[in-house]
Amino acid sequence: MKISWNRNVVVRFVSLTGLMLSLWLFMTGCGGTPTNPGDQGASNETTGGGTGGERLADEDDGNARVPDVEPSAPEQSITSSEEPPMDAKEPSSPVKPETSDGLKAKGSGNTAADSGQSNRNTEKPPKGRSPQTHQEDSGAVKVVANPHEVTVLVNKTYRLPDNYRPADLVEPNVPFIFQEKSEKRLLRKEAAEALEALFAAAKADGIHLAGVSGFRSHDTQKWLFEYYVKTRGEAEARRISAMPGHSEHQTGLAMDVSGIDGRCAAQDCFAGTEEARWLEKHAHEYGFIIRYPKGKEAITGYKYEPWHLRYVGKSLAQTLVQSGLTLDEYLQGTVPVSNESP
Repeated sequence: MKISWNRNVVVRFVSLTGLMLSLWLFMTGCGGTPTNPGDQGASNETTGGGTGGERLADEDDGNARVPDVEPSAPEQSITSSEEPPMDAKEPSSPVKPETSDGLKAKGSGNTAADSGQSNRNTEKPPKGRSPQTHQEDSGAVKVVANPHEVTVLVNKTYRLPDNYRPADLVEPNVPFIFQEKSEKRLLRKEAAEALEALFAAAKADGIHLAGVSGFRSHDTQKWLFEYYVKTRGEAEARRISAMPGHSEHQTGLAMDVSGIDGRCAAQDCFAGTEEARWLEKHAHEYGFIIRYPKGKEAITGYKYEPWHLRYVGKSLAQTLVQSGLTLDEYLQGTVPVSNESP
């Protein structure tokens, strides 16, 4: 009996030891297939964000890869009336600047409009007329005869001559929120120098600004407007984007700006930033105005854009700020127009 009892103890001890060894091997992963770190967390990654669709991880080596189909531009709830989405591809336009006094010049030959040789008519302000709205002038498009002047009015009623391009475009010596060389760095020389002075004054006050978008050609504006028509519908596109020939950016006198970090660039949230507050208080001291002010959409045709600076010169900027008038209201009925068909 004593020998039999000892054998039972041994058998139970061996069985228990084997069970504990198996449990330990299972918990430590010994003897199993090692997990590829590149596969961890990748099994459910698809272009649709869930099950199904194209895998974003290579099952052979765990390396991430780009989907074969380029994703479409995401819908942006808030966008500048003139600023293209960051991921939208603009038409390529080679930039060949020449360096002069820290500015990079770029331009083309003078057009008839630049030299002031176009036929022009100066409109007489109608007596007793209420402030102009773009709704009442729908379809009454006119071509301006003074595109080369810093006080030129460009809006939904007044447009630039076909394929107008300023001859004195330069790159201001200011930071931008992007690194690539692009035409949207450019401004007309007088406006560029004023922008440099404005940025320097802001920096002295502890406000660090950056450029977002300056000059835009007729072809680029055409592409942009059509992009918004396709993605937003024509009614919304007309509210947030200018038709080709009607963009202030094509004058070379407008620059969208943001804080140096680029947050809230060309978005409504820029209105609450210290950069926006500084610009509202000081931009006119350097010849710039907030072109599309709050509460004036019925006059300007565009929603409030605290980031959109338009150069008009110090004298007129001071007058507009003191009077509370928009450029549209101030120049109503005095815009020289060309006989060129719109």
